[in-house]
Amino acid sequence: MEPDQVKDLLGFLQQQTRPDLKSQVTQYLLGLTSSAEGRTMLAKEKAIIEALNTLIKDPSLSIVSDYFNILINLSADESVSDVFMTNIPVSLLLSNMLKPNYHFSEQICAILSNLTRDERVCKHVLDIINANDTGLTGILDLFFNEGLNKNGKLHYLGPLMSNLSQLQEVRRFLLDRDRDAIQRFLPYTQYEASSVRRGGVVGTLRNCCFDHEHHEWLLGEHVDILPFLLLPLAGPEELDEKDMEGLPIDLQYLPEDKQRENDPDIRRMLIDTIMLLAATSKGRQVLKEKNSYVILRELHKWEKDLQARTACENLLQVLIGDEPAASMQNLLKVQIPPHVEQHLLLQDEEQQQQRTD
Repeated sequence: MEPDQVKDLLGFLQQQTRPDLKSQVTQYLLGLTSSAEGRTMLAKEKAIIEALNTLIKDPSLSIVSDYFNILINLSADESVSDVFMTNIPVSLLLSNMLKPNYHFSEQICAILSNLTRDERVCKHVLDIINANDTGLTGILDLFFNEGLNKNGKLHYLGPLMSNLSQLQEVRRFLLDRDRDAIQRFLPYTQYEASSVRRGGVVGTLRNCCFDHEHHEWLLGEHVDILPFLLLPLAGPEELDEKDMEGLPIDLQYLPEDKQRENDPDIRRMLIDTIMLLAATSKGRQVLKEKNSYVILRELHKWEKDLQARTACENLLQVLIGDEPAASMQNLLKVQIPPHVEQHLLLQDEEQQQQRTD
């Protein structure tokens, strides 16, 4: 921006400026952040960012809303994420989000969800969460008490938790066997009110399943994760008694109107999560004993999405194939080439972006 333009904008972003004039400026800046070029331009103007931050306490709700929507647009652009590391009061955003009935918690959820896609920024956000009095417990309380905030559904807490769970520290918290946190997420694999929240939960479960040392516990009676992963993939097909043998009770005699998960990205994540559980010898044993093959076989017949169908085929091959050599019993310990790992991470980011667009 030209210095004169910056000066003019700063003049209108003062607390004493008439609301109608200030609103024109915030609307202009909001429009500016709709393009990558505009976001880059604004991110370079520290003085304007600092002036915008004062609007969080503006008496006009529409102006405060513009401020948060500007931050949503900026946070969606990873190329300007450093602005949030240095110039945006993320700690204040978090504190406000946790307040019951805060008017803009919905927007803050979206901002934090966007920010935490990048692992480096995610660690920064986690440090801020841990510095808050309630820590991760406060985030979980807000997630599970859906009526706590009357001004928003806060469904973007789902992707936020999924992003946070890419960090080992968060997975360790969720998988603490004395906390029973992971069990509270399980019913949300069939949460009908929002695919955003539902997808975030499935992403969280998937990330937790990367920690193979917990597989036996996750598949055991105390958590019993498998039915919650298979049920969204099950359809109304009538199964014979032989197929029914071994299936978890919740997957037997499903009604004729039973619907599968309608979001192909979430179906793929569910399949990926089961594939992770199948990476260990004990996991494969449980999947076979629970007759998971039958549900996946019917899913494969029905599946139209190419990527989900391919993922399903790969999982079926693991279940019906011979056990790998002793050195390959735990597939999560097999070294993955860096370029393959990077490709998978990029694919995951693309899918997450598609769900939030």
